Amino acid sequence: MCSLQTELDLEKGLEMRKWVLSGILASEETYLSHLEALLLPMKPLKAAATTSQPVLTIPQIETIFFKVPELYEVHKEFYDGLLPRVQQWSHHQRVGDLFQKQASQLGVYRAFVDNYEVAVETAEKCCQANTQFAEISEVMGTALLYKPVDRVTRSTLVLHDLLKHTPSSHPDHPLLQDALRISQNFLSSINEETTPRRQSMTVKKGENRQLLKDSFMVELVEGARKLRHVFLFTDLLLCAKLKKQIGGKSQQYDSKWYIPLSDLTFQNADESEPLHIPQVPDEELDAMKVKISHIKSEIQREKRANKGSKVIERLRKKLSEQESLLLLTSPSMALRVHNRNGKVSFKSFSLTSMELQMLTNSCVKLQTVHHIPLTINKEEDESPGLHGFLNVIVHSASGLKQSLNLYCTLEVDSFGYFANKAKTRVYRYTTEPKWNEEFEIDLEGSQTLRLLCYEKSYNKTKQIKEDGDSTDRIIGKGQIPLDPQTLQGKDWQRTLIPMNGVEVKLSIKFTSREFSLKRMPSRKPMGVFGIKISTVTKREHSKVPYIVRQCLEEIERRGMEEVGIYRVSGVATDIQALKAAFDTNNKDVSVMMSEMDVNAIAGTLKLYFRELPEPLFTDDLYPNFAGGIALSDSVAKESCMLNLLLSLPEPNLVTFLFLLDHLKRYTQT
Repeated sequence: MCSLQTELDLEKGLEMRKWVLSGILASEETYLSHLEALLLPMKPLKAAATTSQPVLTIPQIETIFFKVPELYEVHKEFYDGLLPRVQQWSHHQRVGDLFQKQASQLGVYRAFVDNYEVAVETAEKCCQANTQFAEISEVMGTALLYKPVDRVTRSTLVLHDLLKHTPSSHPDHPLLQDALRISQNFLSSINEETTPRRQSMTVKKGENRQLLKDSFMVELVEGARKLRHVFLFTDLLLCAKLKKQIGGKSQQYDSKWYIPLSDLTFQNADESEPLHIPQVPDEELDAMKVKISHIKSEIQREKRANKGSKVIERLRKKLSEQESLLLLTSPSMALRVHNRNGKVSFKSFSLTSMELQMLTNSCVKLQTVHHIPLTINKEEDESPGLHGFLNVIVHSASGLKQSLNLYCTLEVDSFGYFANKAKTRVYRYTTEPKWNEEFEIDLEGSQTLRLLCYEKSYNKTKQIKEDGDSTDRIIGKGQIPLDPQTLQGKDWQRTLIPMNGVEVKLSIKFTSREFSLKRMPSRKPMGVFGIKISTVTKREHSKVPYIVRQCLEEIERRGMEEVGIYRVSGVATDIQALKAAFDTNNKDVSVMMSEMDVNAIAGTLKLYFRELPEPLFTDDLYPNFAGGIALSDSVAKESCMLNLLLSLPEPNLVTFLFLLDHLKRYTQT
């Protein structure tokens, strides 16, 4: 069965190779006819140049027809060699030597391209000055305007197709690869020299295509996330993939799809089929961020120790890999782009494969965004951002013209994305809301604090989006930079954020990651926070600490539908009040929890785990967990992690499984 399938694949590949080569033969015939049309008047013009009434001078003839005879000889030799081989086609037939030889003669094209603009300009001037040559140029037709570089582009595409259907064991394969390498290098060098940065490109006579904007995006392809570079031109949207650079080759793109702007449509979620976007749990994203932070710290330590560049380079490679993975897995907001006329044909225009290749090649020079938005791509003197905790008190707002139901959200940038970190309560029907609420926000390389003010809508008849705030109207948006120099002190700093005539008063205080992660034992031996899990469970005669059970029970009662329950910060004063209640074994703690915002309860639970004198996975076993999770083989990883979990002290293991069970239920809601 396998042998039969192999024979069928060979037969199919053989047939495809023949069709590709038949196509190149047909186009070679056309190109040779163009060159013949150019050469036809050259001899008579040269003969007339020596008479008393020349049509053109010898220098003019040499300029207009520069390297055309040589181009004709290159293509005639290639055509004459390929034709009999295709006519006598078999699986063992070889053509790679012909393509390799043609590629080795690209120096002729180089000379022609260097002279091309001068040749066209000279021909146009001669047409205006000499009616006889103008008539001759009509016979020559469009042949003079047919750029040989387009021919190289076509040959490059043919080589791509041939390699697709040529087995690696075939003698042609290395020859075709070599020809492709030479052709691609030639095209890249031509693009670099003839396509100035952001220069408009001629599309058709009288029309221009200009790049308006380019950036990176994550595309969902058959359920998988792919990083793409998108280019918005004046007439189309192009999506391309950045090729891997091998052996010092210049940067190149592969076109994935394009849509003319006249055919471009956008669809809302309620207008189209449901789209399943694979989501990575917040816990996994947080683990990636922690790993990135550790690698960055390690790089700084190596720099301070003046270690070798090889060590730092290895760490930077690991950092790039982790940041790229985070960039790929983080986006969760869908943008649906459609071609209203379907995927096959376009109503307005369609690009040939040659035009598309030329367009994609030009993107290398046209692009304005050269680097993927990773912190590793920042300049050395650029701020790395803040890592630690930012305490923010939202005091009040002034400048409102009318009474509103107002609340604010706080966002910080983290690894290239702004994330909602806190939300005040709604202050009902007033022109001077006074929240005076404190939040503790986790910073991971953050450089900006952003504040948004919303008017809360209580109109239940309107459609509600997934985040529950679709009917809420944004009043204003403002931001302040998180300057490490300014925030070095431990004191609170007052600031104002102006937005659309409204001013919001804030106080901020920063605690660095180094200080915030120090685990300190509790000063209250009979408390809960800062006490070992084993001590607490032994005292309570339980397997899971009471605080963990109570918090998870309340979250499951009314917080399972909350978006970002473990990401959005609760009010710090509420969290501290709950902490004090648990530490003093307050019997009214369950009543307090029922009256508090559920984000404060989630914040209390996170604070409990953060203040444990030893992490849940213990100091001794943590390095082994980190090594186990990095294993490539899934079977080995599963076995390793299971053995490590079973090595944990019983209270740690049972608490972890209890928490894991809750997180599983949360992700399924």
